[in-house]
Amino acid sequence: MLVCMKGLGTHITRGLQVGSRMLCDDNSGAKIVQIIGLIRAKARRKRVPSAGIGSIIIVAVKKGTPQMVKKVERAVIVRQRKEFMRPNGLRVQFEDNAVILIDEDGLPKGTEIKGAIAREVAERFPKVAAIAAAVV
Repeated sequence: MLVCMKGLGTHITRGLQVGSRMLCDDNSGAKIVQIIGLIRAKARRKRVPSAGIGSIIIVAVKKGTPQMVKKVERAVIVRQRKEFMRPNGLRVQFEDNAVILIDEDGLPKGTEIKGAIAREVAERFPKVAAIAAAVV
């Protein structure tokens, strides 16, 4: 179970719904994953839950190594195409949607992250920021 997680300093526009497919950006063996659920999602009847940067989600691995395909894993969203605004007024938008796989304690399963991650993720998950190539 996750220990105390730091809150985000900004309101993140949630641009990904259940069913969205995205790139897995670490070297855990998964390539393409699909969102099948959210952790700590606010629920409303007949509304599809959505997720944004820094959200913990449940994913099903669609493409990757034979050992990883069809597995259900936890992941954290590190990039999203939908732009969001930081408290200083800066608008941030990435060119793709990407996640990295994590375990129950919030530690990354892979040993390196290929692309850049958002600063909001680095604040909330320091171990993820330690293996990231760049923090934007």
